[in-house]
Amino acid sequence: MKITLLVLGKTEEKYLKDGIGKYTKRLKHYVKFEIIEIPELKNTKNLTEDQQKEKEAELIKKYISTTGHMILLDEKGEEFTSPQFSVFLSKKMLGSVQNLVFVIGGPYGFDNTIYALANGKISLSKMTFSHQMVRLFFAEQVYRAFTILKGEPYHNE
Repeated sequence: MKITLLVLGKTEEKYLKDGIGKYTKRLKHYVKFEIIEIPELKNTKNLTEDQQKEKEAELIKKYISTTGHMILLDEKGEEFTSPQFSVFLSKKMLGSVQNLVFVIGGPYGFDNTIYALANGKISLSKMTFSHQMVRLFFAEQVYRAFTILKGEPYHNE
């Protein structure tokens, strides 16, 4: 299985890049994991929230394929504990999902066309985090999930 994290815009802060790099490197031992950065929109000041979501949806659609299983990282999504998330990933692998794509949307969430294409939604927390930080938190949780599945000592209950 391949796991892709699709994000809008570049990761800007060095400490976040370093952390994401750390977990991306660790994940190579378990699964093919990649982060695809979609260039962010320019000149959004003159766009309404809906127009911005619509334009972001057009960009996202260029990067998703019909063969991928797309999960949105969304505040209204299902919440998991780390062990529950590891079971979720395990079920996807056992269910023969070849390409699992997680998507982080823009500041206003997703356009309805993206919700319609998605196979599910996950929330990392009831709290709000910057889109930059979510990238690091998500990469760490994927790594944690695989260590749980392998019975390795990274996760403590």
